[in-house]
Order: sequence, then structure tokens, then C-alpha cells
Amino acid sequence: MSDPSTPPADLVLVTGGSGFVGAHCVLALLQAGYRVRTTIRTPARAADVRAQLAAGGLDDPGDRLEFAVADLTRDDGWAEAVAGVRFVLHVASPFPASQPKDPDELIVPARDGALRVLRAARDAGVERVVLTSSFAAIGYGHAPTDRAFTEDDWTELDSGRPVSAYVQSKTIAERAAWAFVHDEGGGLQLATVNPVGILGPVLGPDVSSSVELIRLVKEGRLPRLPDVHFGIVDVRDVAALHLLAMTRPEAAGQRFLAIAGEVMSAQEVALLIRGHLGEAAGRRVSTKLMPMWMIKAAAPFSRRVRDSLPDIGTERRASSEKARTVLGWSPRPREEAVIATVDTLPTYRSHRS
Repeated sequence: MSDPSTPPADLVLVTGGSGFVGAHCVLALLQAGYRVRTTIRTPARAADVRAQLAAGGLDDPGDRLEFAVADLTRDDGWAEAVAGVRFVLHVASPFPASQPKDPDELIVPARDGALRVLRAARDAGVERVVLTSSFAAIGYGHAPTDRAFTEDDWTELDSGRPVSAYVQSKTIAERAAWAFVHDEGGGLQLATVNPVGILGPVLGPDVSSSVELIRLVKEGRLPRLPDVHFGIVDVRDVAALHLLAMTRPEAAGQRFLAIAGEVMSAQEVALLIRGHLGEAAGRRVSTKLMPMWMIKAAAPFSRRVRDSLPDIGTERRASSEKARTVLGWSPRPREEAVIATVDTLPTYRSHRS
């Protein structure tokens, strides 16, 4: 915690402070001594942010926390949101419970929202923006490979391989952000954080789809598991990486992939959860795999199942070597992230359930 006797520190804007990653970024910044302004879509969401901070152990941030009402789909409010700000963490982005029929429902707000924030930041003289991108902008659309993806890779949208609307939106939004800074950014600096599946302590109702998967497994609502593999990173470590990318000079103009160790299969995750819960509570956690014939039979009736087909049996490995060596980032073990999610889920339920 910061020393209350120290003078007020730099003001940082966090977009989407009521979200899963956004709330943890606000918490980490306040704990590090920064002053924080966070955007919310309506004034009522301020109470949600404060409740999440309390759940994270910070009961009263005092006058070091303020709010600005702004929406990624409109210009109103962004000039006021960035006024007097040194750094911006642009965390807010649409993340649907299921893929929309029209990809533009995700692509347009993600891309245009990022450009709104960058334009306002440039006009206000902000020093650096850290954009929360995703591994989705790195590891999809490629031919099968055993090598680990790095920050030098970009998702291939024109390869002919199926790519979801969410993956398209993250790729297009990040590419648009880099192009804007290069062509129109003036002195504005940009860095991006590209996490894999984000787990960790649940502070409130707005969580990632990865957390939703853990909830379904824990509650025994997945009698058969898909044969999918995914990377894991703790949300606290994602927030820590944002702060490093925000302050370290060598982070300017760089992408940083965030993953803790190797990928895990859904079956490995279920086994870990069942073991952690113990014999009685863990009995309802299934570790059985869903056969491919069953997945194909369900696909015509479930958009979520259809969207998962390209991931069945596929391992997309990734490396966080750059974040570790350049910024000294040291994430928690992936197992700790899973357990932290399990232990905090009983208190909160997602709006997406």
C-alpha cells in the first residue's frame, strides 16, 4: 500500500473499471499510490466499482478515485475523461457470451472505441496508452503448428480458416490502434497487453468467458467436457503487466503476451478443481470428455458448440518470454489462478449466466 503522507501521484484513466480486468487494474493502481479516474457507462456503475475494490481489500480509496461517464460507441465524455491524465489503460471492450450473427456487432465498437480513446488521449497530451488486446489477435487463423506463438505473430484473418467474430474484433481493433499511433499519434506512445484466458479472484459480476467455464465445471453443469486446450493467466498478473507496460520506458511501442506456463486441457482443469474441492463437493465435477460425434451432432442446434469446433483438439501454445525478460514480469502458476477463481465464485454470479 502507498504511504498516505506522500503527495498525490500521477492520474491514470482506466476505461471499463467495472469489468473483471478493469476493476483489478483500478485496484492495482490505487494500491501502488496512483490517482485513478475510471469510465463507467452510467453513474450507477460507480457503486459496482467501489464494491469490487472492497472485495479486493480496499475499502475506501478516498479522493484518489473518481469517475467519468463515457461510452465507447459515442464521442461524448471522452475529452473530460482524459483531461489531466498522464497514462491511459484502455481495458474496456465488448466480450459477448456468444458470437453474434453479424461480426460487425463486435468489430465496429471494438475498433471505433479504441480509436476514440486514442484520439482523445492524443488531443489531451497523454503520455502513453496501454491497450488491452488479446492472444486472439496473435494465435488464430494459422496452419497447425507446434511452435509457441509470440508477439511477432498476428492472427491471419484471410487464411480461409474459421475465425470467430471476437477474434476478428480484437485483431482489427489492435491493428487499427497501431496504425493510428503511427500515422496520427503525434507524440502519443502505445503498448499492448495480449493475455490468454484470464482467471483469478472474482470481485464482481462482470467476468471473462474463461471464468464462466470454471463456474460451469465447478457446478457440475458440464457432464462432458470438450477436448479443448487453452492458456491461463491470473487477472492480478494481467493488471501488474499493465502497470509495467505503462511505466517502463522500454515498453513503448511493444506488445506483451501474457500466459503462465503451458496450456491446459479442460480435462486437466476439471481434475484440478475436483481435487481442490475434495471428495464430497468435487463429486459433481465431471472429467469425462465429449466424443467428437456428440459435438458434431450438437453443432447444428448450438451456436456456442459450432463456434468451438475449430478449437477441438487444437493446442495453441504461447510464450511470455518477452514480458518476463524485458519487463521482469513474473506471473503466478496457472494452477493458482484456477483455484483462486474456484474459491471466489460462490459469492458472485455473472450477468451472463
